[in-house]
Amino acid sequence: MKVQEGEDTASLLAKANATILFTAARPEIVMERGEGMYLWDTEGKRYLDFVGGWAVTCLGHSPAVIKEALERQAAILVNSSPSFYNKPMIEFAELLTELSGFDRVFFASSGAEANESAIKLARKHGAKNLGGACEIITTVNGFHGRTLAMMSATGKKHWESLFAPKLPGFKHVPFNDFDSCLAAIDRNTCAIMLELIQGEGGVHPADEEYLYRLRKTCDDYGILLIFDEIQTGLGRTGKLFAYEHYGIQADVMTLGKGIGGGFPLSAMLTKERYNIFDAGDQGGTYTGQQLAMAVGYAVVNEIVNLELPRRAERQGKYILEGLRELAEKYNIQHIRGRGLLIAFDLPEPVGAKFAAECLKEGLLVNSPNATTIRLMPPLIVSEEEIDAMFLLLCTVFDRMLVSSDSY
Repeated sequence: MKVQEGEDTASLLAKANATILFTAARPEIVMERGEGMYLWDTEGKRYLDFVGGWAVTCLGHSPAVIKEALERQAAILVNSSPSFYNKPMIEFAELLTELSGFDRVFFASSGAEANESAIKLARKHGAKNLGGACEIITTVNGFHGRTLAMMSATGKKHWESLFAPKLPGFKHVPFNDFDSCLAAIDRNTCAIMLELIQGEGGVHPADEEYLYRLRKTCDDYGILLIFDEIQTGLGRTGKLFAYEHYGIQADVMTLGKGIGGGFPLSAMLTKERYNIFDAGDQGGTYTGQQLAMAVGYAVVNEIVNLELPRRAERQGKYILEGLRELAEKYNIQHIRGRGLLIAFDLPEPVGAKFAAECLKEGLLVNSPNATTIRLMPPLIVSEEEIDAMFLLLCTVFDRMLVSSDSY
């Protein structure tokens, strides 16, 4: 039954609770529209969005460039199937390879799919060039997606028993611990895969020396180095790609989230020497689908033309400065991040409650674990909107301090 125009929120929530499979504890609100940095629910309440659709809405909500790209492409061709090349696919592939320094690209619809493609490519490399090596080393507290294979690759402790048996072939080692990684390499290792900043793990960046040593080790052993830039890519950290902060390039890089500005899209990029898939090894119904390609091209062009990585760097510094000013008053700790991927720790494990109180005030923030608050607003955020965020943040801090000496 179609949702009726003007239907009240209670009725909508009743329908949602009766029909939508439970996978998340969602608040009792229904989002209806968005513009720029703001979302509105069906009650008309406005929310300042410092979650950014989970670091997805890089251009803000409902940007004109996405609407125009969809309208233009939908009037020409929506889907010719993955069996054929199409013009938007070719244009977008050329743009991405030019910007990234990689030579080849495979398009998909989600970050997990892009990471699955990287795992397949690594195992193909192991089969062809490393005597059948098939194991991938990943990191504790890393995050690579929610398919069964990517949950197996992800180093979340509380996921270990979920959906057993997990897909074999992954070893988890501590992040930023080169010696542990080196010790895990054996004749069955085909790749090392990691995030340059562990986003879901709490916004923890990789150390420069650690990455240099990983790069050299991969070269020495002939194994692939894979950078998961699903969350960090496309301007989020103050560079177009996070690897640019280090001057170290991987053999394979995955992109998602901000690449489509909210439209489902992801990509895996690699060097020409790893263009080794045979026909049928990889694919997908929506690989290179025209609407996604048109949107991706428009979004990435906009990121580049508006110099949004530079803006993210500048605005990120402004947020970090503001947090440091609040640190002593509210006892917030471990302020960290790059660009517009920022986190801080609360003195008590009340992250979920803090995020819920922010929601009441009309501010969207994320708590990836019990003590951490993460900020990842759209790349278009202004200083005025950051100031508004701090006012709302302080309101919640003050309320929680009054209600409890320890939050």
